[in-house]
Amino acid sequence: MRKYEKIRKIMDRGCKILGSDYAILGGAMTWISESNLVSTMSNAGMFGVLASGAMDGDLLKNEITLTQSKTNRNFGVNLILMNPKLQDLIDACGEKKVSHVILAGGIPDKDLIDKIHSYGIQVFSFAPSLALAKRLFRHGLDALILEGSEAGGHVGPISTMVLLQDIMLNIEKYPIFVAGGILRGEIFASMLLLGAVGCQLGTVFACAKESIAHENFKKALLRASAKDAVTPIQLDKKFPVAPVRAIENFGTAEFMAKQKDVLRKFENNEVSLEEGRLLLEHFWAGALRRAVQNGDVERGSLMSGQIVGAVKEEKSIEDILATILAEAENFLCKICQ
Repeated sequence: MRKYEKIRKIMDRGCKILGSDYAILGGAMTWISESNLVSTMSNAGMFGVLASGAMDGDLLKNEITLTQSKTNRNFGVNLILMNPKLQDLIDACGEKKVSHVILAGGIPDKDLIDKIHSYGIQVFSFAPSLALAKRLFRHGLDALILEGSEAGGHVGPISTMVLLQDIMLNIEKYPIFVAGGILRGEIFASMLLLGAVGCQLGTVFACAKESIAHENFKKALLRASAKDAVTPIQLDKKFPVAPVRAIENFGTAEFMAKQKDVLRKFENNEVSLEEGRLLLEHFWAGALRRAVQNGDVERGSLMSGQIVGAVKEEKSIEDILATILAEAENFLCKICQ
């Protein structure tokens, strides 16, 4: 009998969409999801995703080239819609023949999806409601990622459990990957049984042995409990702030001060809404870099999902995958008896 036969059978559709052995995506984590981690993920049979963050086209091309030198397997590139260099980034993905692009930080329009499709690239995106999900699929989206508020980094306001019932169970014919609060194989298998084609995991891979994150960053995550991963409050509805889930520290308070400063500038017409949001994005990117690369866990951003409380050990990507798949297979064997 083939290893993991039962779980392989129910994740077959997702594997075909991704061109991978397992229907598990690595969440794109800025400064962490770089060529080494992403290529290792894809080589292990899952689907790695590069985080382009605030890169320009040339930087992204270099990172894609470096990743392609380390794997001949499919991997995706995460693009942030508010990046002013977005068109250059899309062209870079097309030139380097990337197989998949994952759009984040907003709802893409049909023209953008068509542009990416013109390069022969599959397009994934996120949606917080059933109406938006249906619109994206009408516009040609290849697959949707439902990411609940339990996830780390930039998140929406709605939990995974609610998104499943609001969106996934109401548009069963479309391919949907589920993210947010997922770690154990039993949950992975359950999502597939409910109709998902796969799942996306991030926090556990930020702590993987192959992750380039600073030792201090990993230790902070491994020590944390679920309640430590919080999202700062929004100060004014006139200036909506994308929630960012991270472990609370001095940096969280500094973000609140930064948010007050940007809100004041917005009210005084010193910056537009879009410019203000970019200022806050740059704050998060810089704070995350200090934590991930320099090990500043006091004032840097420790982005992580609430599942961080269940991640207690630094393991290799292969070991993480083997554990998830074994748990999923055992679960399916039990319920099929």
